[in-house]
Amino acid sequence: MKFEETTIKSDRLYEGKILSLKLDTVEIPGKKYSKREIVEVSGASAIVPILDDGSVIMIKQYRKPIEKITLEIPAGKIDLGEEPRETAERELREETGYTPSNMTYLTETHTSPGFCDEKIYIFLAKGLQAGEQDLDDDEVVETFNYSFEELIKMIERGEITDAKTIIGIFMARDYLKKEREK
Repeated sequence: MKFEETTIKSDRLYEGKILSLKLDTVEIPGKKYSKREIVEVSGASAIVPILDDGSVIMIKQYRKPIEKITLEIPAGKIDLGEEPRETAERELREETGYTPSNMTYLTETHTSPGFCDEKIYIFLAKGLQAGEQDLDDDEVVETFNYSFEELIKMIERGEITDAKTIIGIFMARDYLKKEREK
């Protein structure tokens, strides 16, 4: 079965600072036509920072689109010309003040492929050196340390709902478990 769609026409509807919106007319299998509203985003990196005692540094912040305070792993958008690993390290330093001596790529994920092209790269950070937070002018975050067990219970209770955080926590936990078993 053929799944691919062919773009017939693409109209840019909005161009913003962090995203753009386009409307594509596509031909779908069976010679039918449809419209696709697509949000384009530069992408992001996230990082699961592990302290020497095994706890995870998390950030708490307010997220306007969902009107809630969230608990998340540090993350941010990839700047023009920046590699995903550089973004993860920069965001860790800005949001927590920590700098890693060891970073491991865990995975990448598409946040909402039904309407958005955003891809988030997720890393694990160890060998953390403490420093000073360097938040952007529009950022208000607070850091907290949790064990993996606490975080997984929070996920199970629905207290952590951010997808990149849930993926990052489980991927990091499994990676560290395999590393210990070697």
